[in-house]
Amino acid sequence: MTSYSSPRGSQGGPRLAGQRRRELADAYLSGAGRYDRVRPGYPAAVADWVVPPQACRAADIGAGTGIFTALLVDRALEVTAVDPSEDMLAVLATRLPGVPALPGTAEHSPLPDASVDLLTLAQTWHWCDHPAAVREAARVLTPGGRLALLWNQLDVSLPWVHRLSRIMHAGDVFSPAYRPTFGPSFGPPEDFLVHWSQELTVPALLDLARSRSHYRRASPIGRARVETNLRWYLTEYLAFPPDAVVRLPYYTHAWRAQLLPR
Repeated sequence: MTSYSSPRGSQGGPRLAGQRRRELADAYLSGAGRYDRVRPGYPAAVADWVVPPQACRAADIGAGTGIFTALLVDRALEVTAVDPSEDMLAVLATRLPGVPALPGTAEHSPLPDASVDLLTLAQTWHWCDHPAAVREAARVLTPGGRLALLWNQLDVSLPWVHRLSRIMHAGDVFSPAYRPTFGPSFGPPEDFLVHWSQELTVPALLDLARSRSHYRRASPIGRARVETNLRWYLTEYLAFPPDAVVRLPYYTHAWRAQLLPR
């Protein structure tokens, strides 16, 4: 959920050059344990909305440690998890030992042609080459299959959360007005928005900042600055006790589109 201030596309989404996108994404090739402990889950209503009624097989691309994958498994789908990080997939294998976990990306997956009814990218779209990811989705989906994108975002419409996101270098990956482009292979996209909150202790909020790509790629001086500023903001400016549980507001934005007949 790394925030980027520029350059931005006309539809409110970040436009990262390929090399910069890969450098930032590489921050997640390790550190899976902390990521799994502090990163937010997803509302059940979003998973219900994403899964087609007759779907049997699904693939979760950019599955990470399996946070969203688990919701697909709970809905009685035969799920394959795909992620470029061996560290993330190792945690996923512990969480979901019955789920095949394969190395790959949204642009180049190991999935066979027309092999899944649902392809999900949870917290992954901003790391992708969008046209290449859509082409790959069209290849691996069954006729009439569904591509679903979803991401959690801090609710930066609240001033205190906006400042928190600036300190953590995390926030609005996409503006609420952003519309993903699915291309001519897919039907008109539909979207769904759910507001909710995550409860974290003050130490866990510090760990949340440590799980961000900005922090993970920062120098020791840069990391110390983030931690000092965050502690000051939480315990002095906002006056949370050191052992307080903070209710952190989020919203989840989900999109779905159906593969058109070839």
